Amino acid sequence: MITYWHNPRCSKSRQGLALLEERGAAVTVRRYLEDAPSDAELRAVLAHLGCAPIDIMRTGEARFRELGLSRESNPETLIAAMAENPILIERPIAIMDDRAVIGRPPEALLTLL
Repeated sequence: MITYWHNPRCSKSRQGLALLEERGAAVTVRRYLEDAPSDAELRAVLAHLGCAPIDIMRTGEARFRELGLSRESNPETLIAAMAENPILIERPIAIMDDRAVIGRPPEALLTLL
């Protein structure tokens, strides 16, 4: 089962979901803007991705600047910001067992299959 952090307003997120479904993947959709991941969930996804918090952040979002964040911000600050402001989380992210992938480009999601 793949857990898919999805924003239906995002074309890449819609494309990625369609790609997984076309391949017959079992997907549970989580609209992360309405059901924001906790600090612990973000930490688990970061561990599965093997990356730093800044690597899953939408740094071009106005909220990123409004919060005074930067690429040099403390990782703990970035995780807390994403938990409180899920719009800052890059989309889509697909999670399966102990693996995760950012769906940019959407074809990257196929590595979970």
